[in-house]
Amino acid sequence: QGQLQESGGGLVQPGGSLRLSCRAPRTITSVFNPSMMGWYRQALGKERELVATISGGGTTEYADSVKGRFTIYRDNSRKTVYLQMNGLAPEDTAVYYCNRKLSGQEFWGQGTVVTVSS
Repeated sequence: QGQLQESGGGLVQPGGSLRLSCRAPRTITSVFNPSMMGWYRQALGKERELVATISGGGTTEYADSVKGRFTIYRDNSRKTVYLQMNGLAPEDTAVYYCNRKLSGQEFWGQGTVVTVSS
């Protein structure tokens, strides 16, 4: 518990932007830095799906549905990963979860709710 702390969710109109943050305050830097960090989301009645990942070396991958609109990046000095979301649409409405993976271990945050509605 408390391994990953998400923030930044909220209600936004279609076309708007949000930036999600995921902090790992209890993770030492030497573990955080090489960790694969990711954002996933789960809409009501649907399975959790990958949104974006960023490796320790900075390689990024995105779901096709968010390419060109979302950007994942990390600040290792702050042990934080971000998800900049632009051009939000109603179908982006979901609970967004942060994920950390390293050496067979995996941790999840509690999630932050993003609602896109006019």
